[in-house]
Amino acid sequence: MVMYLRVGFSVSARRACEVLRQHRSTHYYKGRRDPQTALRMRLRDLAESRVSYGYRRLHVLLKRDGWSVNAKGVYRLYVQEGLVLRRKKPRRRRSVAHRVALPEPVGCNEVWSMDFVSDELSWGHRFRALTIVDHFSRESLAIEVGVSMGGKDVVAVLERLARTRGLPGVIQVDNGAEFTSKALDQWAYENGVKLEFIRPGKPVENAYIESFNASLRKECLNVHWFWTLEEARARIEQWRKEYNEVRPHSSLGNLTPREFVENREPARTSETRFLTLQVV
Repeated sequence: MVMYLRVGFSVSARRACEVLRQHRSTHYYKGRRDPQTALRMRLRDLAESRVSYGYRRLHVLLKRDGWSVNAKGVYRLYVQEGLVLRRKKPRRRRSVAHRVALPEPVGCNEVWSMDFVSDELSWGHRFRALTIVDHFSRESLAIEVGVSMGGKDVVAVLERLARTRGLPGVIQVDNGAEFTSKALDQWAYENGVKLEFIRPGKPVENAYIESFNASLRKECLNVHWFWTLEEARARIEQWRKEYNEVRPHSSLGNLTPREFVENREPARTSETRFLTLQVV
């Protein structure tokens, strides 16, 4: 209105304010821009593209982008922007008696874990994914997607991995038919790999792969609709690369598995023995 009077009646700002009974300071006031607007926008972009990440992982990603902000500041904005994830109530687990745990690995290729995850395409067709993880680096070595997968398919994936990174000393698995098959047993014997079977009904004994599978389901399988098996393979492989190269892991000091391995490269003497084994 002040501007309308000034232009329409050719009066000064002071006179226009007097007519409107408005204090002159309100006419000259300029709203302050939130200095954190850009940070808020970047935080929302990251949260929307990685819907399962909490504020701690988002804080790590912001630091990688060059933002100078502490975790408490990110949490405050995280809450203000309504990005808080709903927490699951933890289930109480009974302690497992007489459990013999594997020793903690000190290098890559000492212990791997394998398991299967099931899902379905958007029109109801079921498929399975073989997941393989290295205990030391938490690296996702492979996620093989297929409709019907048996022991020979598992061996084919292991052969492919052996050609690129060597053989493991131990592979921890459950008692599924694919892992108790003659094909896998023969392959392990011929290559000097020990198959470590967990007790039936005790998935907690294979905690590394169970944790990985939970992340796969939460961050990928539950987020996307897959129309074809090829689309499922592409989406899952894209997620696997992000898991290894982008996603911070609290158990690795917020490094990615790739960064963790690169930082430990001089100490990866344990792989030397496995790489020298003959791979047929």
